[in-house]
Amino acid sequence: MSSALSGWRRPWLVLSGARIDRHRPDLEGLRRQQDPEAFLWQILPHAARTFAACIALLPPRTARAAAVGYLYCRILDTYEDLHPDPDARETALRHFAARFDAEPLGPTAAIPQAVRQDARDATHLLLVEKCDLVDQVYLALDSRQQQAVREVVTSMAEGMCWSSRVFVEQGGVLRDEAQLLRYCRNVIGNPVVFTMHLLHDDELAPELAEQAMVVGEMVQLANITREKDLPRGVAYHPDLQPLLKNGSVDADIIRRVRLGFLRLALIRVPAYLRIVESIDFDRVSMARASALLMLLFTDRHYRDCAGRVNLPSWSGADRWSSLLRQALPAVFSSRYTHRVLARVQRNFLSALQQEDGDE
Repeated sequence: MSSALSGWRRPWLVLSGARIDRHRPDLEGLRRQQDPEAFLWQILPHAARTFAACIALLPPRTARAAAVGYLYCRILDTYEDLHPDPDARETALRHFAARFDAEPLGPTAAIPQAVRQDARDATHLLLVEKCDLVDQVYLALDSRQQQAVREVVTSMAEGMCWSSRVFVEQGGVLRDEAQLLRYCRNVIGNPVVFTMHLLHDDELAPELAEQAMVVGEMVQLANITREKDLPRGVAYHPDLQPLLKNGSVDADIIRRVRLGFLRLALIRVPAYLRIVESIDFDRVSMARASALLMLLFTDRHYRDCAGRVNLPSWSGADRWSSLLRQALPAVFSSRYTHRVLARVQRNFLSALQQEDGDE
């Protein structure tokens, strides 16, 4: 299949990924899959549906490298989330990064007695088990892409080691905003910088790398506002620590903390426009549509979050198909892309101003 035809079929990959039930994965089907490329695309939506959708819209050569890098990052995240022993966890994280210094690539470390809570965890453990299939795709990448993958794996592994130590030492809680933002950079900031390396032909300027880290903060805060890690014994704000101890749910505390996270996120949206406008897209560009789709997903989450903390929300699409239809004109038009990006930015900053005015 030609690269051009592959590129135009990517939207169908996006929609098929949207229909996957991550709570009821076909683990046996994934386990039976022995074709490296097929396994890559079948398991990617189980690692993260929104990122998978945006990766699938990239040009095929870039999409393949982005998928490999993101799945390796998901493996690191799985070690950090599911490994029960803190010392062995750090060893596994560093071992995974060090394996790229060997030829051939070494095996991945298993996670004994993994702290598994749901079907998604089972899928992530299967990814660790079948990492050799991802390795085969990695080895087919060009040298520049392989170097970008090695760099993101090394940076993220070190960041995960820091996060693991801090959570253990502080009873599962981040103490302040500085720790929170460093955690966000470790988890999503590094993958955003990695993606920017793939999309820039030349060396990434330090100021752009910093803006990419700020975007990572904004995107990861969307995950943090869900408070989905409280059952795992992890809290991203000191005010949530009592909820870890007694297992209760205090709606007022959660709303107040969530509002603080929302404010941190919304103020970071200008960085997204800066990094998108730094990319030299082709005149007809699936990558431009991918960039727009990522912000539309983020916009959808923060619209919902604003409603849950009693802030005035704003209008926008919610269905995957509607978001994809809104993103696809960006393939042909940089002006359209800028107009939609600017509208999202105005909505974010307007909501922030309204919240400030209500205080």
